[in-house]
Amino acid sequence: MSYYVYILASRRDGAIYLGVTNNIVRRVYEHRTKAVPGFTSKYNITQLVWFEVYDDPISAITREKELKKWKRSWKVQLIEKDNPKWEDLYDSICN
Repeated sequence: MSYYVYILASRRDGAIYLGVTNNIVRRVYEHRTKAVPGFTSKYNITQLVWFEVYDDPISAITREKELKKWKRSWKVQLIEKDNPKWEDLYDSICN
């Protein structure tokens, strides 16, 4: 089973959200449809802009905790390294 650390954004310079899941397609869909009330639904954070894949949950959770301590500017650099246009990656993971 794979585990994912991911970043969602409302738009390029908008709010961002960092999370971890074992089913990225389902979890991003839940964010997009606002199935769970909270930060992402309140601020319309629906675009998948970055993710990493891990083989075990401990590694994924450790990475998530590390990234949550980062400054926003570091997270932006991480996103823009692989996704400079902040394109929504959701469709690419659904195929």
